[in-house]
Order: sequence, then C-alpha cells, then structure tokens
Amino acid sequence: MKAMIFSAGKGERMRPLTLHTPKPLLVAGGRPLIAWHLERLAAAGFTEVVINTSWLGDQFEPALGDGGRWGLRLHFLDEGGVPLETGGGILNALPLLGDAPFLVVNGDVWTDVDFSTLPWQPQGDAHLVLVDNPVQHPRGDFILRADGTVSDDGDAPRLTYAGVGVYRPSILDGWREVIGATEGASANPPQFGLAPLMRHAMADRRVTGQHHRGQWTDVGTPERLAALDATLA
Repeated sequence: MKAMIFSAGKGERMRPLTLHTPKPLLVAGGRPLIAWHLERLAAAGFTEVVINTSWLGDQFEPALGDGGRWGLRLHFLDEGGVPLETGGGILNALPLLGDAPFLVVNGDVWTDVDFSTLPWQPQGDAHLVLVDNPVQHPRGDFILRADGTVSDDGDAPRLTYAGVGVYRPSILDGWREVIGATEGASANPPQFGLAPLMRHAMADRRVTGQHHRGQWTDVGTPERLAALDATLA
C-alpha cells in the first residue's frame, strides 16, 4: 500500500509560525510534524509516500530528502499556488497512488495510531480512524455504528475524524455529479473537498471506521503546537 500525506494547506490559523514554514514542517518533540508520520509509516511497512505541496512547497524536499533515512521513497507533488483541497489533491495524485487502496494522513495532526492495524483492503470505499471529540470540536463529525459502518445521519453521539483513513480510488467515482457546480470544480486541475464524497459513500454504507482511543492532536494553533511539544519533550 502507498500513503499520501496532505501537506498543501496554507496554515493560516498557525500564523505567524507558517509565514515562513509550512505547517507540516513545524517542529514538535525535536522533529517536524511530518517526520513523525514518515517514521510510523516506515515502521508499518510502507515504502512509498506521496506528499502534495503548495504553500512554501519548495521547503519539503530539502528538509526531508528522498525519504531514504526512513527507508521510504518520497514523491513530492506540487499543486501550484492554489491548493487543490482534499478531494482534488487525491484526484491529482491518483497517477502516483495507483489502483489499489491507499492510506491518507493529514500533515497537521500528531497521533500514535499504528498504521499497520488499519485494513489494507477496506470493505467499502473507505475506512476512517475516529477519535474522541477535542475541546475545539465538541460536536464531532460522524457516528460509528455498532456494525462498524460510519454514518453522517442520526442523533447518536459523534466522534471526530482523525485525518487518517484508508481509501479506494472508487471514492472518487462520479465526483462531478456528487459535488455539483461548486466553486473550483471546473478549474484545471479541479479543486474540491473530499467530505461530500465521504458522506455520499456513507449514505450507501460504503464507509467503515474504528475508534482510536490513544493519543491524537489536531495541531491547528500555535498554542496546541506548544502543548504538543511540551508533551513530547
């Protein structure tokens, strides 16, 4: 299985730290956030990782090299001046990701999820890692049913999407019809989010999930980065 790390965002909530450094390259516990992911991916048996870039994207390859220090092969995919968002980023990366299921990880989270425990052949179009709702997102995102499927409908307690999931390329089937005439859909290459496609698949019970009860942090502000750095230290 190949992996993709989302690294193209501008990190506007992290300013002024991200004025000169892309968020995944910010340091916590003595190493860049993205390096924690690369280390865990290598430990889980991954060998190829696609890293999409945009904001300050020219800093990634000098910082990470070719991935050899982790036993990985890194592919840097420049999206240009405007990030393609999550759905557009995956669509743009499919030639590198191939036809098999692939792992996606947000570059701005820190977690101790063991990537080797995720199903490399999900039952449906996607398998998501969900976590307890953090204080900044108390309402959560999705419902994890007793049968292991994930839903966006209902009044049951919700969990938060951890920014970690295994996807089949089929999650993008019919994406134009699903997202409609949203802004950026007609751009070349297209710019669109993955969330509408995930909810579309959930409606057909084509998304499963698991509840990760270990460590997880959405490093969305300088304060959270400082707290994570102190914890890891």
